[in-house]
Amino acid sequence: MDEVIQVTQWLSSITPRKKAKLFFFTTHADAPTPTVGSNDVDTHEETQLPLATTVALHNFKNIDEFLKKKVNTFSCYNVIENEITKTDYEYLRFYSACKYLDVVPPFLDLEKISAIQNKFEMTDEERDYRLLLDSADLVLEKVCDSLKPAGVPQMWTALRKDRNLIRGVKTIEIIGFFVDPNPTGIKECLFFFIVRHLQMIKKISRVNTNRLERLIAQCDESSACEEGRTIDFIIDSLRCYPTELYPFGSCLILCVFEDRDGAMQEIEKTMEISRHLGMITHTEKNPTKETIELVKKELMKPKYQFYSSFTCWFMSHGDSNSMLLADGETMEREWFLTSFPDISTFQLKPKVFFMVSRLGANKFRLEGAKFKCQSATCDYYDIGSALIRNRMLDITDSVRDISYVQPMMDTLVAYSTIPDHLSGRANTHGSIYVDRACVLMSENISRGRSLTEILEHLSQDLHEILQETMDEDRIVYKQACHYDSFFRKTLKLPYTRHPKEDVHSAPQ
Repeated sequence: MDEVIQVTQWLSSITPRKKAKLFFFTTHADAPTPTVGSNDVDTHEETQLPLATTVALHNFKNIDEFLKKKVNTFSCYNVIENEITKTDYEYLRFYSACKYLDVVPPFLDLEKISAIQNKFEMTDEERDYRLLLDSADLVLEKVCDSLKPAGVPQMWTALRKDRNLIRGVKTIEIIGFFVDPNPTGIKECLFFFIVRHLQMIKKISRVNTNRLERLIAQCDESSACEEGRTIDFIIDSLRCYPTELYPFGSCLILCVFEDRDGAMQEIEKTMEISRHLGMITHTEKNPTKETIELVKKELMKPKYQFYSSFTCWFMSHGDSNSMLLADGETMEREWFLTSFPDISTFQLKPKVFFMVSRLGANKFRLEGAKFKCQSATCDYYDIGSALIRNRMLDITDSVRDISYVQPMMDTLVAYSTIPDHLSGRANTHGSIYVDRACVLMSENISRGRSLTEILEHLSQDLHEILQETMDEDRIVYKQACHYDSFFRKTLKLPYTRHPKEDVHSAPQ
């Protein structure tokens, strides 16, 4: 059958909603193209044009042409060994999106997909199409699905009213001010246009979604949200790190065996929990400095851009500043914790480090005869249960105590800045950190937010603000805040907003 006919038949079999989503996933904003990070407004607008004309004309002709062009490009593409190209990324994104939406063209050359995956040095586990999907785009798709056709035009109206978001953008005018979202697929096209527009003018990213949240917050809940969904529910979904589908992320397990009884058990347990969490895991037994450098080099490979998160278990002896390696050398903990998060393939993605070693020699000692010979480190009780618990310690009541508590337990220490850095102030409002913290806490009363959620949002919010020193140099800088948590439970804000006390009333 003629290829043109095949492509036409394939397009005719795809619903308008799926066409809009396929276009969205295929034009993934973080794909490594020459335009990423540039200020080429014309190029960005060209990418947005098919969505804009579809919304304006209620006609999917330009999206169809875009998808035809993609298919033709891939059909003529010859996979070059070793060198990874822009088309390689686009081909993998297109294939994964088609697979996810169940619209894979029957004429798509799967051998080329395999050849490209070989260039990325992907293992069998990594050839799962779900790895190639961008988790942030999947979250945005779910946000779109949670909105009724009437909801997205409300976001559009709010966007149009903000001149800073539309100044000098021609495609905005193509759509116009009022939009009829009822024809199938138009809601999706408009929503995806808004999202890509905010990404391209650098107002949102996979982590910074405040600007999109504010547009959604201006919608009328009764007319904007699908049944069972609320504005708060939708915004909550944006305030979590996007880690949709499989795999959850990449997990690195580093374990030194020397003078560490049970090291093999540690590896087995961490590998098992990693599998249960849906992680693709790499293990290094008895790592040396050379091992650490090789692992870091491995994580810089292009294939790791497809992962949604990174987790590391580092189990060894240590002291307050360093970790002991298998070759007897030490490695500064601070160096490890600053160099690994800086790996470009995991930028804007959650990175979790479990540093399992001593930090000193002091002990919080419990005095008295009742505590003698009772310890969770003694293996005198039975171990057993199903699945992951079959190799975990069975902690009995005899080794539990709630009357003696470390002084720092149940404490959360929040800092307005990070060590050795400034904490900014406004001339008239005092501390910017205090201001933003009070605003966010006030906004989130009655929403069921936890304090740590608000502090995470505060960290994002504060780090977006450009500040200027008050001295003669007038240096512009950004401020970052952080916190250390020793919580054992979640602390949520009250569900009731208490009114201010009347200062003129007499005490009761």
